[in-house]
Amino acid sequence: MPTITLDHLRRYAVARTLFTPTTLPRAIQKLGFVQADPIRAPARAQDLTLRHRVKGYVAGDLERRYPKLAIEEDCLVNYGFLPREHLALMHPRVAKHKWKPTTKRQADEVLAFVRERGQVHPREVDQHFAHGRIKNYWGGSSNASTQLLDGMHYRGLLRVARREGGTRIYEVANHPQGDDSPTGRTQRAAALIELVVRKYAPLPATTLTYLTRLLGYGAPHLKAQTQAAMRLAREHLASLQLDGVTWYWPADENPASRRHAPDEQVRLLAPFDPVVWDRTRFELLWGWAYKFEAYTPAPQRRLGYYALPLLWGERVIGWGNLSLDKGRLAHQLGYASGKAPRDARFRDECTAELARMQAFLG
Repeated sequence: MPTITLDHLRRYAVARTLFTPTTLPRAIQKLGFVQADPIRAPARAQDLTLRHRVKGYVAGDLERRYPKLAIEEDCLVNYGFLPREHLALMHPRVAKHKWKPTTKRQADEVLAFVRERGQVHPREVDQHFAHGRIKNYWGGSSNASTQLLDGMHYRGLLRVARREGGTRIYEVANHPQGDDSPTGRTQRAAALIELVVRKYAPLPATTLTYLTRLLGYGAPHLKAQTQAAMRLAREHLASLQLDGVTWYWPADENPASRRHAPDEQVRLLAPFDPVVWDRTRFELLWGWAYKFEAYTPAPQRRLGYYALPLLWGERVIGWGNLSLDKGRLAHQLGYASGKAPRDARFRDECTAELARMQAFLG
């Protein structure tokens, strides 16, 4: 194997996840997990992620096709979509905080209600039970019924059957249950570590530790096992120390392989696309800081409300802010170097990418 350089790692990071576009089920299977975000600017993050990896993908395809696919809305390192088979790695999920007896009683009543109805809209639950309002995570108030349904979904009592106008429609869950013996919990934790490594490789050591900590969202009851699995994985993963940073990737992959050769295509990526999700890795590979600023006060934004990283070949060279104006795509591009590349190929590829985006938005 030739000496692996940062250039190899950069090409590998891009090529291994931007695979040849395939079907929607296969793309989700290959990715292992697709992070979701409700903001549309100009489309939801899950749609922006999948459009590069699914043939002929149009915004909203995931939501439209979800009821007939073997995938679930659930939690891993954050909230999103994943193959149904992965649920057995996390369920039965035990939440960090136990419900109070009154909340447990309400959940039992709602579960019986959902079982009787088949599928329910949160509005139906609120109208039937009148649970009132409750303080939410951000300090505001929301329907207590909505929070209760969220908690029941998280604990595996309910599943998202479909969405109606973006709102989750729930039904009683029948998730595959993982082996909860000591050996089974150890094996499930190891599989979770492998899942996130294969999704986000190559990983700086600090990111591997961070992802292990984030697995406390999807599998809080396996905290000790995932930490042990992470330490064990460090011994079996391929690794390299480069400029003081230790990198990890699956032992059966070769970052120096010629098949990771970059193309010339320009791509506007979702802020949570696996290519750019890890901001630490982003700076190491591309030498500048990308920040998601949707929740940053407008006067303090440097890149924009929902800046999409701009990938050209193997390099993220800037960002784009996109919007629809009377059905037409409006765009503003910015560049890390301060100016656009003076290259006809870039201009042509950029024009092609904006046309693809227009078609994707329908």
